[in-house]
Amino acid sequence: MSKKSFYITTTIPYVNADPHIGFALELVQSDAIARYQRLIGKEVFFSTGTDEHGQKVWEASQKEKKDAQEYVDHYAEIYLDLTHKLGLSNDNFIRTTNAEHMKAAQEMWRLCASKGDIYKKNYKGLYCVGCEKFITEKDLINGKCEFHPTLTPKIIEEENYFFKLTNYKKQLLEYLSNKKSILPEWRRKEAIDFVENGMEDFSISRIKSKMPWGVSVPGDSNHVMYVWFDALTNYISTLGWPENKEKFKKFWQDGENIQTAGKDMVKFQSVMWQGMLMSAGLPTTNTIVYHGFITGEGGIRMSKSLGNVINPSDIVKEYGTDALRYFLLREISSFEDSPFTMERFKDAYNSGLANGLGNLASRILTLSEKYLEKCPEIPEHSIPQEFKDHLDKFEIQKATNLIWEKIKELDELIQKEEPFKVVKVDLPKGKQMISELAVKLYTIARMLNPIMPETNVLLKKLIKENKKPEKPLFLRKE
Repeated sequence: MSKKSFYITTTIPYVNADPHIGFALELVQSDAIARYQRLIGKEVFFSTGTDEHGQKVWEASQKEKKDAQEYVDHYAEIYLDLTHKLGLSNDNFIRTTNAEHMKAAQEMWRLCASKGDIYKKNYKGLYCVGCEKFITEKDLINGKCEFHPTLTPKIIEEENYFFKLTNYKKQLLEYLSNKKSILPEWRRKEAIDFVENGMEDFSISRIKSKMPWGVSVPGDSNHVMYVWFDALTNYISTLGWPENKEKFKKFWQDGENIQTAGKDMVKFQSVMWQGMLMSAGLPTTNTIVYHGFITGEGGIRMSKSLGNVINPSDIVKEYGTDALRYFLLREISSFEDSPFTMERFKDAYNSGLANGLGNLASRILTLSEKYLEKCPEIPEHSIPQEFKDHLDKFEIQKATNLIWEKIKELDELIQKEEPFKVVKVDLPKGKQMISELAVKLYTIARMLNPIMPETNVLLKKLIKENKKPEKPLFLRKE
């Protein structure tokens, strides 16, 4: 990646319930990549936000007898607060009810319409409120959507505007032929299969009298935009498009632009959104990185509709921000489904943090404070190339595992060479050994920058000040 500017964005979740651990995974993964790119000298723009229109948001607000805007304002604050609790370094928090975003969505509509890619027709089909999408019989498993098995799809018959996605079959296949367009590779093959065998034009509006909560369709006050056409535009409206041409050019057009999403988003992000960009005459996304689902007991996906979610704020409250980041980035696969249970979390916390990193830092810093007059000289460029190589390929779990390999190596070195004994019989040699341990610990602290930013700052400060921690970095949980 030679480009100097780097843009990364998460998907934006519906604000119809509190955030859950699955979305926290996407936030933390994206933040780790954003922090890494800053670490290697890139100018980074990192965006996240909330998707605040659509039928299920409207229905949820009506169920709670709240004004829709009041309802989404409440939940947007909760999601914004989560970005602070997770220690995110995002540069913007986009809300689809922002006036600037709604203008951008309308401009996207106008550009696609001027290309002749928007038309109106009567339509009857199965609609999954969970996906905010029309689906077909072949998408059903036992009569239910595969991603929302607790929701029964509804038959909806009405006049909608449609986007001519089928006009872009050839261009989409050409776009997807680039192996960098999607990570991991098997998701790219999934997208190609969808374009070749299942792609259809898709609905982009709803009748306002039936579903009033959305962005008005330009030139037709009887319709509001169907949520996907509105929401997908956030990936460029967050950069100030179409007004801020300079920022859009720097980060989307000329820079490296990356989107992250869950594995159920492939057809939306890598097909529908790319078709919209092609129609509007705008550059397509460089790379979309798809992660798996977090599963609960019995391997069942965690989701709001199933009611088996874990609130990330509760974990942060008890264990701290970096403990949750550690688990999500090391114990959860970067691309595959992975289980999350509190028992598994606690085991990982005790072994990897309390007994691992925390214990190692305490041992080295205690020796350093006692026997060294000052912090040893720290080499400027000490991060292993292997660590960078993993993160360049979005292999965050491998990068995090490498840090703990270095922790294990350092622990074994202390056990083998016993500097705590050497320093008592040969002070100069012992001090040299402790200095080398402190330098190695500083390298580990640097590698923690994208993974555990709070620990990164604290550890580097303690090493430079030549002080042991006043209290354990991570208290063991029984």
